[in-house]
Amino acid sequence: MGKRLTILAVVSLAIIALDQVTKAYILKTMYLHQSIPIFPEYFSLTYIRNPGAAFGILASSSSGFRMVFFLITSIFALGLLLTIFVRLESSDWWGQLTIASIFGGAIGNLIDRLQFGEVIDFLDFYVNGYHWPAFNVADMAISIGVCSLFFLFAFEKRKPALSPQEDPS
Repeated sequence: MGKRLTILAVVSLAIIALDQVTKAYILKTMYLHQSIPIFPEYFSLTYIRNPGAAFGILASSSSGFRMVFFLITSIFALGLLLTIFVRLESSDWWGQLTIASIFGGAIGNLIDRLQFGEVIDFLDFYVNGYHWPAFNVADMAISIGVCSLFFLFAFEKRKPALSPQEDPS
């Protein structure tokens, strides 16, 4: 279990550190709603704050409700992720990296919610004026981790069921 916890700690802490360092840089160098084109017509750094969940869900709810809601759901999600992590086979390094990625991203955004009451977003992708909602490093880690988790579950090798003749009971 020691090696597995090291994977969880190293990957999660790396994601949290990268997330918080990039957000600190944005806070220090940009003003709210400022946009700096990096690849014109495709990608800009755009400093926004998202008080809601993904895609701005719950953004119009009261700040007190959002804080309680996100704190409870974050604690529940982190507990669920730890449960999944503990139940993984020790040889399942991909699963361990996947859970660690989601775990680190969730903590990165939770830090923002506790510190600012909202999440700092700045990665702004778009084509011909059609924008994907801005996001951050924590969101990327969560999204990649969730996609990877779906992939793992979809292609999980299941043990074949025992036939009635093989059933030891």
